[in-house]
Amino acid sequence: MIIGIPKEIKNNENRVGATPAGVKELVGHGHTVYVQHTAGEGSGFADAEYEAAGAKILPTIEDVYGIAEMIIKVKEPIEPEYALVRKGQVLFTYFHFASDLPLTEAMMKSEAICIAYETVRDRNGSLPLLIPMSEVAGRMSVQEGARFLEKPQGGRGVLLGGVPGVTPAKVLVLGAGVVGRNAALMAAGLGADVTICDISLPTLRHCAEMMPKNVKTLYSSRHNIEEQLPTTDLVIGSVLIPGAKAPHLVTKEMVGLMRPGSVMVDVAIDQGGCFETSHPTTHSEPTFVVDGVIQYAVANIPGAVPYTSTLALTNATLPYALRLADMGWREACKKDSGLADGVNMVDGHITFKAVAEAFDLPYTPLEL
Repeated sequence: MIIGIPKEIKNNENRVGATPAGVKELVGHGHTVYVQHTAGEGSGFADAEYEAAGAKILPTIEDVYGIAEMIIKVKEPIEPEYALVRKGQVLFTYFHFASDLPLTEAMMKSEAICIAYETVRDRNGSLPLLIPMSEVAGRMSVQEGARFLEKPQGGRGVLLGGVPGVTPAKVLVLGAGVVGRNAALMAAGLGADVTICDISLPTLRHCAEMMPKNVKTLYSSRHNIEEQLPTTDLVIGSVLIPGAKAPHLVTKEMVGLMRPGSVMVDVAIDQGGCFETSHPTTHSEPTFVVDGVIQYAVANIPGAVPYTSTLALTNATLPYALRLADMGWREACKKDSGLADGVNMVDGHITFKAVAEAFDLPYTPLEL
């Protein structure tokens, strides 16, 4: 198969779809890999490393899309890329369709095969291609939240862990999935007073057993969240419904309950966000203010640490990329129902139900 690795063009997205080591594996399986010039530089990988791994370097993004049968990326195509995607071409990347109607319509029009990292499942039903970036985003959400609590950044001037004689900051984590657990552990490690919320009692029991003593668990309800917000310094929103739009757990009115200079980090913004007031931001302009509260809603948080993120992502995606390339997407999906769950769109038809429901569009089961 002919595989293309284009350079990411989303704002401050420095990750790349494959490392030189990943390219070497693909080439070793007999595939031809084309990498766009400087595609890996943001992650610390030079063109020469890709060439040494057996890749061929192409000068432009148009060249890569034009020759590849399968594109391996990190983030969804953005508007300048829409016209480059061809009928029958396989795109293997994060899509998050349910929060982006223009992208959904563009990919339907392209009639490409869209396989989304975020909905691929393993034998245990977990999301193996989402987990590594969720781990990064969860940890970074606290790092960024702590930064914007600083007074020069517009925050209340609160040190997350406090000091002897001064109470630590209060952190509220909404959702106890991979993002939420990593955020809670990071905040706890810095000494914060952490509360983690979820609607699953078994999940909360697990958190109570494994988390440090400065992490408390709380059942997630509007009443409980409203009670926490007036004294909370940092809220991390990390709720996920795979492939579907995130629910709004904090309404605009609830934001007003928080003290000025408090911070909210919406890690669920890729799926529409779990704060009603959220809208996507970028690393160059990461925050905005609502009722005196700083809101951070960067849609590609792991892009700020591309070396770590690219290595973690390729560790997870490479086995699936090899199967798709070795067998073709149809045969690979027949043999792996979890990979088939990743197929969101085929020949202009939406094959992932939650995406169709998000926009009231027709749904076609993949087997049809």
